[in-house]
Amino acid sequence: MVVGMALSQLPLNALRAFETSARQLSFTRAGLELRVTQAAVSQQVKTLEEILGVPLFRRLPRGLALTEEGEALLPVLTDAFRRIAGTLERFEGGRLREILTLGAVGTFVTGWLLPRLPSFQTAHPFVDLRLMTNNNRVDLAGEGLDCAIRFGDGAWHGTEATQLFAAPLSPLCAPALARTLRYPKDLARKTLLRSYRVDEWERWFAMVDLPAPAIRGYVFDSSLTMAEAAVQGTGVALLPARMFERDLRQGRLVRPFAAEVELGDYWLTRLKSRGETTAMATFRAWLLAEAEIAAAA
Repeated sequence: MVVGMALSQLPLNALRAFETSARQLSFTRAGLELRVTQAAVSQQVKTLEEILGVPLFRRLPRGLALTEEGEALLPVLTDAFRRIAGTLERFEGGRLREILTLGAVGTFVTGWLLPRLPSFQTAHPFVDLRLMTNNNRVDLAGEGLDCAIRFGDGAWHGTEATQLFAAPLSPLCAPALARTLRYPKDLARKTLLRSYRVDEWERWFAMVDLPAPAIRGYVFDSSLTMAEAAVQGTGVALLPARMFERDLRQGRLVRPFAAEVELGDYWLTRLKSRGETTAMATFRAWLLAEAEIAAAA
C-alpha cells in the first residue's frame, strides 16, 4: 500500500525529478536544471508513477501537462524542498545557525544599532538576525518576533523588559532656523513638530519654567520622518539627540538649547511566556555590553 511505504520507500531523486519537471513542464529543461539527461529524468518520474500507481503527467506532443494527482503533489513537494534547502543553508562552520527575529524602533536602529551590527555578526556568526523596524508600536506574538527594542517606561503587559539606556529629548532643527532662536521662549513663535506622544513639548517647556504655547504643528508617527522634516526647515522637532549624533556632527541638525526632558528609556523586551533561546540570550548580552561601552565613552 502506497501510504504505508510513502516516507520510507519513495526515492528522493524521483521526487526531485517530478517536482522539477512539474515546474518546468519539460523533462528536457528539468534535466538541464538537475544536470542529468532527459532520459534519466523521464525514467525517475516513471519509477515514481509506478510506485504511486497513478500517472502524474499527461505526455503531450509538445511538452507535459499535470494530471490531477500531479497538481496535488507539486505544491507539497515544492514547499518541502524549499524548507529543506532553507534549513541546510543555516549550517555554517559545523553549527546550525539560529534565527533571531528582532523588532526595533526605527530611530534606534539607524541612530545606534546599525553601526554596531557588524561587530555582532563577527562575534556571533551562528545568529541569523532578521530585523523589523517599527514606530514603537509592536505586537511580539502577532508579528512573530523573538524580542523587540522599544522606547518607554518598561511596563508592557506580559513582557520581560531589560533596560538599555535613557534617551532624553531635546529641540533639534535646521541651522538656518536655529540662528533665529536665542532663548527657549522664542520657540513659541515657531512650528513645533510633534510625535504621537501628546505631552512631550508641554513637559519640555515645564523643564525650562515656561508655559507651553498652543502647539498646532505637524504630527508624525516616526521620529526619523520628523527629523527629516526638521532638516528641511519645516519646524523644530523634539528628538533624542543621542540617536541623531551623525546629523548633528554633519551640521544637518542643530541643538539650539541644552535643556532636555526624560520621558523614557530604550528597553529590550520579550514575552514572558516564551523561553529565552541561545540566540536571544547572546544578543541580549552583546547589547548590554555595547550599551555599557557607549555610556563609558
